Amino acid sequence: MASGTSRDVLGRGLRVLGRAIREQPRIFAVAVSGSVLFGLLVIASAYVVGGVVGDVVVPAVERGEVARGALALAATALFGISVLRVVGIFGRRLGAGYMQYRLQAAYRRRVTRRYLELPLAWHHRNSTGTLLSNANSDVEAAWYPIAPLPFAVGTLVMLVGAVASLFFTDWALALVGLAVFPALFALNVVYSRRMAPRQARAQRLRAEVSGIAHESFDGALVVKTMGREAQETARFASRAGELRDALISVGRLRGVFDPMLETLPSLGTLAVLVVGALRLREGAITVTELVSVAFLFTVLAFPVRAIGWVLAELPRSVAGWDRVRRVLDATGEMPYGTTTLDPATHEPATLAFDDVHFAYEPAEAHLPGAQVLGEVTFTVPAGKTVALVGPTGAGKSTIASLAVRLVDPGAGRITLDGVDVRELTAASLAATAALVAQVPFVFDDTVRANIALDRAGIGDDEVWAALRLAEADGFVAALPDGLDTMVGERGTSLSGGQRQRLTLARALAGRPRLLVLDDATSAVDPRVEAAILAGLRAPADGAPASILVVAYRRATIALADEVIYVEQGRVVARGTHTELLSTVPGYADLVTAYEQAEQEREQNRTYDEVTPLTSGLEVDR
Repeated sequence: MASGTSRDVLGRGLRVLGRAIREQPRIFAVAVSGSVLFGLLVIASAYVVGGVVGDVVVPAVERGEVARGALALAATALFGISVLRVVGIFGRRLGAGYMQYRLQAAYRRRVTRRYLELPLAWHHRNSTGTLLSNANSDVEAAWYPIAPLPFAVGTLVMLVGAVASLFFTDWALALVGLAVFPALFALNVVYSRRMAPRQARAQRLRAEVSGIAHESFDGALVVKTMGREAQETARFASRAGELRDALISVGRLRGVFDPMLETLPSLGTLAVLVVGALRLREGAITVTELVSVAFLFTVLAFPVRAIGWVLAELPRSVAGWDRVRRVLDATGEMPYGTTTLDPATHEPATLAFDDVHFAYEPAEAHLPGAQVLGEVTFTVPAGKTVALVGPTGAGKSTIASLAVRLVDPGAGRITLDGVDVRELTAASLAATAALVAQVPFVFDDTVRANIALDRAGIGDDEVWAALRLAEADGFVAALPDGLDTMVGERGTSLSGGQRQRLTLARALAGRPRLLVLDDATSAVDPRVEAAILAGLRAPADGAPASILVVAYRRATIALADEVIYVEQGRVVARGTHTELLSTVPGYADLVTAYEQAEQEREQNRTYDEVTPLTSGLEVDR
């Protein structure tokens, strides 16, 4: 694999650069123009310096006096060339930097947009650390050679001009140039091929180190409570050590090749002086020509390195681009339709599952998917509350995800008001149905921003109304800054029940016509949960939503108009809570077990956490 990468890295890297040029042609043209101007002026400066030495300095030494007019003319020429070189450098660097940062910003947006388009099944197969690396370091790596690219293109033009000027000056000196310049290019190619596998491995390890770090930080609670600090530190240190060794390998290779790349132009200058001295003694060239050529080789040493910079970064660029392209080329997105439901209506929506089957995609394409749901058929009538009850792994959360189209069924239909959810526009679906997930997610922002989410038409009045309906207005009013209180990353300053009620208020603020609650009040006191569900069934504004709730508590289940009992991905029974208790033994055993477990938790717990932003202790009620 490494050898294959070594052989084709140059071609693949040039294709990546070609894509960059096609996407930013005007900016690239500006940068290359500046670089070409600089390169041509480097050649011009060499011949001006040669002219100054041969036509001004040497005659002045021979005569014992300086021709002031000639000296002034030489100084003016050198100054003018220097000014124009500054212009060229400015244009090259400004264009290259602007082009590089525009590409990085554009591809970060593309990668992030692609993340949001891809289904949850794809995300489940990729770690968060890898996704962060794709959007950050991989995008940077892909376009890193853009910075020296215009300089390298200008240098190629300069080399062609330099060889042409050498032939114009003297064929023997031109042969020296023809020996040195191809040798430089060949050395850079060998360098690039040797560097390719090292850079690819380093880029992969960057993602793995990022993934382990993110996993450890995100699971800090588990790590600390299970006493795994030393083991997690060792796991991170091991992979970080591998990354260190990979980067040292990269640096070691650079340490070998950089002196060689630096030495070749110097050897070229030495060869020019030796050959040029012989040609000067033969009368084939003048002092002016010898000094010009020698100076040209001296000033070419730095620009020629730009070619090496590009070739040296191509392996890293190819590795980063391959990882970025893997995201951009990923398949499985769920295209939305063009149908919209009446945005003016606030009547509850009707949700219907019709013979729905679903299987999660396997981690590897050749393996069969895990069947989760089969022949699921039920309806949530407009304005009614339907409870989903079943043992762990029965498919309840999958049904909740299907209801709001986080995933699509493998077979069957899911409809809202008779319209297949796959035919709805994204905006219409989001305005109609809202999901409150089992694990609440709160942004590191204010209470107001977490609920409103910059949605049009949601002001403070709507925010407070949603908070009241979620039984959250009391604790929010008690916060130091009310709606302007910062809740911390993932809402760390709030209790679990408070976070759940904030996410519920977030969903309610959009006035959905269908509300899907995936065990969304599990951390809330049972009495508060009962008040929330009662409020949702009969809100003060008189516009109740249809509710599909994944429930465990007997009190919650009893509030539902109908209970759907599922086992192993299939609907086993349906009816009222009372009917199922008396007719379905499995249901009765499950609800009784839930109730006993809840009672034990109530007896053992010390009523909710301390809320740092409020004064004293707050019971989550």
